[in-house]
Amino acid sequence: MLDLRFVREHLDLVRRKTEERQSELDLDLFVSLDARRRDVLARVEQLRRERNEVSKRISRKDLRQEERKSLIDRMRAVSAEAKSLEKELRAVESQLDDFMRVIPNLSHDDVPVGKDERSNVEVRRWGEIPEFDFEPRAHWELGPALDILDFERAARMSGSRFVVNKGLGARLERALINFMLDLHVNEHGYREIIPPFLVSYETCFGSGQIPKLEDDMYYCLGPAQIADRGDEPFRSEEWPGLFLVPTGEVPLVNLFREETLEEDQLPLNLTAYTPCFRREAGTYGKDQRGLIRLHQFNKVELVKITTPDASWDALEQLTSHAEAVLRRLGLAYRVVSLCTGDLTFASAKTYDLEVWFPFQKRFREISSCSNCTDFQARRAGIRYRPKSGKSRLVHTLNGSGLAVGRTLAAVLENYQQPDGSVKVPEVLVPYMGGVETIAP
Repeated sequence: MLDLRFVREHLDLVRRKTEERQSELDLDLFVSLDARRRDVLARVEQLRRERNEVSKRISRKDLRQEERKSLIDRMRAVSAEAKSLEKELRAVESQLDDFMRVIPNLSHDDVPVGKDERSNVEVRRWGEIPEFDFEPRAHWELGPALDILDFERAARMSGSRFVVNKGLGARLERALINFMLDLHVNEHGYREIIPPFLVSYETCFGSGQIPKLEDDMYYCLGPAQIADRGDEPFRSEEWPGLFLVPTGEVPLVNLFREETLEEDQLPLNLTAYTPCFRREAGTYGKDQRGLIRLHQFNKVELVKITTPDASWDALEQLTSHAEAVLRRLGLAYRVVSLCTGDLTFASAKTYDLEVWFPFQKRFREISSCSNCTDFQARRAGIRYRPKSGKSRLVHTLNGSGLAVGRTLAAVLENYQQPDGSVKVPEVLVPYMGGVETIAP
């Protein structure tokens, strides 16, 4: 969330930055709402002062009856006007707040300007793209053939975009999770967290998923609410409703919501394994097969909470930590800087890590590493107290370290053998109980 005064004083900058994001926000509406709010507020404050002055005069004992009556009439008129304007002020402030909630973060100046992913800029590559003396198969063919992935039974239970991991497939998923967590905790210095997987509306607002991404999230209701809600999302004091986390970023960022940290506590480096749940609204027809785009998937998340002056170096470090997973696994990848039109709502700058998929003969996203500057911190109320001066908003960063299902898919495709078996990457063998090959 941006600061209201900043938007007012840097309107041309905000207008340009939102246009570069392909946003259709009408900032003229902000101007009119902000002006009306200030006008009404000024009049309300004037009326309050007048009401206080009249009240003091009424309390004087030397007033004549006619003067007292005139002042009482004036008090009633002032109070009535103030009450009416206070109601209008609340309405205008509510509209203005709703508008501020949907202004995206401002992109960093070195983010490439562009409309969509076609304008993203490759930063670097690592690893050799594997060459096969046979036609490589897709992971959605390899998994069922090895009896480690079952898409058909998952579909019977839950519909499309689900999978069942079986036997060594389940063990490989668990091996990847444990390997990633051990690497980030033991070598990169992150603190492991096991957060709730159900979170409140306010929590999702704090990290920026709501209101922009609410349609892509799963919302949980009690039985009575399901029967009564009709077509509208149901939320009440008795049942506020909870959302299944779409990413571990949501609970990790909000771990310190409405708190003021001491400067010497920073940076905070947090990691968590969570299942993630997404409706994938608006992606009909995309990646309908395999593990790339599921409604439920596992992910190891990285979050950094830093001082503002340290956040850009922290982004480079966080990205290198996600890259380290791919390097240890021996998977070829590239790092891409997202253009303005491809940035997420809360991000000021994002690097995507894209891993090579032999069957598709192209790189696919496996991690996004973002600096959200103070955008999430303002929404979530996360501040720190410098050694001198007033408290300030922290900067928050997040990245996948990595998306587990996509990593498993990349391992299957890159390590497949001519006989249909798959070699286990050397770094995962200890996590697989010594299993070196998954064979039919």
